Amino acid sequence: MKRTIKTLALAGVFSGVAVAAVAYFGVINVGADDPHVKVVHSFLGMVRERSVAVRSNDIEVPDLNDQAMIQAGAGNYNSMCVGCHLAPGVAETELSQALYPAPPNLAKKGIGENPAAAFWVIKHGIKASGMPAWGKSMQDPYIWGMVAFIKQLPQLDKTEYQRLVASSSGHQHGGGETQMHDHEGQHGADRNPAQHAPHAAQSPGEVHHAVDSNGQINTPEPASNSHTHADDKVHKHED
Repeated sequence: MKRTIKTLALAGVFSGVAVAAVAYFGVINVGADDPHVKVVHSFLGMVRERSVAVRSNDIEVPDLNDQAMIQAGAGNYNSMCVGCHLAPGVAETELSQALYPAPPNLAKKGIGENPAAAFWVIKHGIKASGMPAWGKSMQDPYIWGMVAFIKQLPQLDKTEYQRLVASSSGHQHGGGETQMHDHEGQHGADRNPAQHAPHAAQSPGEVHHAVDSNGQINTPEPASNSHTHADDKVHKHED
């Protein structure tokens, strides 16, 4: 019996040393473009699903058919989620294609059969996955609005999606939010070059024309060809 215990203990020590050596010498590729082997992927998926299920088990789900809640969720989803999780009529984005594990296309999958789990994931995020913990800045009623909207999402077409977003109050979650960002079609087939084109570097004296939301061209003052250093000395660029 003692020999068996000793053998098991030694085996455990050697296994631990082997794992540590594999990690230390960089054998494992942590690049997001190198997927896990199948057994590791399955194990991590099981860990994630069981962790969320246990922690969301006692969450009380409100009425997700409330229209006001759905409308509020539409604005927040369009502001915060489209870049990764897409929407009807929105092509794959740079983020949705580059992240690993790949974020689910919620326009097709919705929230599944467990809205409490969806709420927990939106609120707390998922470690090392790219999924943020929105609960750090977003109050629970607004998170439930997103859950309610995502539940309806697979049944919406592009027109219905845009109508719900337009009828919402935009980006709101109880304080701290920035202005609403319209990510619809972000870097995809519906990209608007006027909205997403990169800004070229501005040379001294060069004038850039900006187009406002009404389609009017705003011509700012030409950029100054001089600047002031921290010591209050003025440095002038030669034309």
